[in-house]
Amino acid sequence: MSFLSKRIDKRIENYQRELINTHYAEVDNMYKQIRGWRHDYKNHIQVMKALASKGDIEAIKKYLDELETDLSTVDTVIKTGNAMADAILNSKISLAKSKGVMVEADAHIPYSLTISEIDLRVIIGNLFDNAIEASLSLPEKERLIRVYMDMKGNKLYISFTNFTSGKKLIKSGRIFKTNKGDGHGFGLLRIDDIVDRHEGYISRNSEDGAFTTEILLPQNYSSSQNNDSSSPK
Repeated sequence: MSFLSKRIDKRIENYQRELINTHYAEVDNMYKQIRGWRHDYKNHIQVMKALASKGDIEAIKKYLDELETDLSTVDTVIKTGNAMADAILNSKISLAKSKGVMVEADAHIPYSLTISEIDLRVIIGNLFDNAIEASLSLPEKERLIRVYMDMKGNKLYISFTNFTSGKKLIKSGRIFKTNKGDGHGFGLLRIDDIVDRHEGYISRNSEDGAFTTEILLPQNYSSSQNNDSSSPK
């Protein structure tokens, strides 16, 4: 095996290890949230039982109104129309929230895409991980990631913006330099490879304290598929 092949294998190994570690962190965070919800749920029941034992119906109604308001403010579930995109986005939003990073997401995606679920996972996962990592250098109140996904004609449009410490990043070729190591750089190259393979378009821009990545991916539907691609079969 040549030196170059060994180096590529090592980079792939490091990249896969990063993905696995990230996946475990996301799953662990989701389990923590579930345990928190169960704990809160029991407390809410105990409060309403105490109010019911006193026959205080008005207090119960008020408490339920407060719970409804609270739920409306913490609901971060994204429903794009595509099951895989929903799973990835909600997992990453949960991870970002656990690290004190606010996410504003607006995503509308057809039920069926011609891009594979693995490729979609790699693109969204890497963009989100990079945005979260960059956000952690900022004070918590300034941490914000904006995500927008939609169809533009027969192309899937993906846009990620995160705010930075104000330093303009240095571009090296098609990507910006990073100090996170080979695994991180390989993730960026994986995105580029997927975009190239699908004959898509990618743009990265760093200015005015913000870093934005935009991607267009052609979805080669037949005419009949394109007409009803947004609905489950």
